[in-house]
Amino acid sequence: MGEQKVSILKSKDEMQAFVKAILNDVQALEHMLDNDFFESDIIRIGAEQEMCIVNGKNYKPAPINLDILEKGKNYDWLDQELARFNLETNLTPHVFSKDCLSKLENENLDYLKKIRKLTETTGSKICLTGILPTLRKYDLELHNLTPVPRYFALMESIQNLRGNHFELRFEGIDELHINHQSPLLEAVNTSFQIHLQVTPKTFVPMYNIAQVLAAPVMAIAANSPIVFGKRLWHESRIAMFQQAIDTRTSRNNLRENSPRVHFGNDWLKESILEIYKEDITRFRVLLAGDKKEDSISVLKNGKVPKLRALQVHNSTVYRWNRPCYGISENGKPHLRIENRVIPAGPTILDATANAALWLGAMVGMYEKYPDITKELSFADAADNFKKAAKFGIDSTFNWIGDKKMNACDLMLQEIIPLARLGLKKQGINKKDIDKYLGVIEQRAKTHTNGARWQLRTYTELRKSVGKDEALAVLTAAIVKNQEQEIPVHKWKMPKLSVLENYRPSDLKVEELMTTDIFTVQKDDLIDLVMDMMHWNKVRYMPIEDAKGHLVGLISTRQLLKHASRQNGLNGQKFTTVADLMIKDPVTVHPEQTILEAMELMQKNKVGCLPVTNEDGALIGILTEMDFVRLSARLIERLG
Repeated sequence: MGEQKVSILKSKDEMQAFVKAILNDVQALEHMLDNDFFESDIIRIGAEQEMCIVNGKNYKPAPINLDILEKGKNYDWLDQELARFNLETNLTPHVFSKDCLSKLENENLDYLKKIRKLTETTGSKICLTGILPTLRKYDLELHNLTPVPRYFALMESIQNLRGNHFELRFEGIDELHINHQSPLLEAVNTSFQIHLQVTPKTFVPMYNIAQVLAAPVMAIAANSPIVFGKRLWHESRIAMFQQAIDTRTSRNNLRENSPRVHFGNDWLKESILEIYKEDITRFRVLLAGDKKEDSISVLKNGKVPKLRALQVHNSTVYRWNRPCYGISENGKPHLRIENRVIPAGPTILDATANAALWLGAMVGMYEKYPDITKELSFADAADNFKKAAKFGIDSTFNWIGDKKMNACDLMLQEIIPLARLGLKKQGINKKDIDKYLGVIEQRAKTHTNGARWQLRTYTELRKSVGKDEALAVLTAAIVKNQEQEIPVHKWKMPKLSVLENYRPSDLKVEELMTTDIFTVQKDDLIDLVMDMMHWNKVRYMPIEDAKGHLVGLISTRQLLKHASRQNGLNGQKFTTVADLMIKDPVTVHPEQTILEAMELMQKNKVGCLPVTNEDGALIGILTEMDFVRLSARLIERLG
């Protein structure tokens, strides 16, 4: 998340002073670039591993990162993340040669082993995946924000620009269309961020290559297809992140207006400064650094500035390939490209293979295509990126030479050979090259990655169990495969018994309710209601107004009473829904527990609870049959 000591800009004077500091940093950076300040005789790699903490029984998010951090307070490589159910480890930078990849893997495995020992004492586990399948909308309220000043400041800044209305809308097999009150939606995303050090002279061509490689690497590595029980994009992180912190508002004109999370608008042409200058131009300052630095004065004194103001602003603009400035241990500044497109997981082996693929292909493509902009248009690169996010390994890409290639063929015929070339050039051990690129090769040959496995598994599980149990089984299987370090192309369909202690007592109503519901309005004919209920085999029909607010309920019991009166001597005709409906039905909120819902049903002697939000909008329905199905599954498990 960058510089941690930050604050909200509360006055015009503070804003102007901080903007001036950013401009000074740009001037200082330009001076350093022009006068050969930067380290250029060594290439290093690095990575950051994000992860989710889950309850060891139901595999839902466990908001205990502060407890884990306290237990591991001697681990300087362990850090918090935005949400209380996330952690991050910072891996040691290595010179990009020889056994650096196996060192990266072994260190990551060692750190994860130590974290797992910490989580065992709390009854929780670690899960590596781009989006945790068991995440609920409820988990992304601000009560789960890690209590760090920077995070509070970031949330407040975004809400100041957007208000409390955040809309998510995109679709895959299913469709997600929800409103949320918190920018903490950003916290659904966990990734494996890879850093490659480059020189000022190679930054432009290498950054453009990173833009081209984003799509095929994302496609083969995709691992984020399920959000709130919906099967969406293969790499749903892309849409979720962009929409979660999008500070734009709707306009009635066609002005270009970039989101703060974006791929880019064109090729880079001159230097890294183009990116910083564009981001300063396009995006207003959200945060200010608490530590003041006059970078011009630092330079005049013969020292290297940290460019704190520029760093803070850069940390609030989220390019999928992000430029990074740093200072090496030898005191020299350096430049890096940070790849943010790769999701966490499915295993450490898979993550290291993804790193090897991207790092090798970056060097290999530069060797073969020193100016990639002459080979492919930016429009094609941007189009490929969107395709990869949506369709993952099932994508078909526009490629060099005006080719159209599916993701697997492109990987096998073009990208893996380039990666092999690049890793050889860097002097990487042949054994490691074969090991890690072999994992990628098997994914392409079997047409399997984390996203494909999750989609197939979840779809199959839903044929026999409810949504909540299917998501829990899916996540339990992910964790168990990770603990055994089985690469994802070898993962099997899990058995329901992989979830040993399924206990639904802590379920929220939103996890059990039916959302695919049929409704009528109060002016509709009773005959229509009777036919609809008969056709769809439902016992309860909610009545809503034109804006989707619940205004009543009709049950089959009322319809039977209506029919008997029509057939009797004192027959009375009810012609519309309004004549028959229950006007004030008992309702339940989606964030109440199912135990609370059961108590409501028993207390009020009803067999159905419409589910409504704070505004009275109908969002689902919970019936006695939902509880019968849940009980049946528990009896099966006990048997």
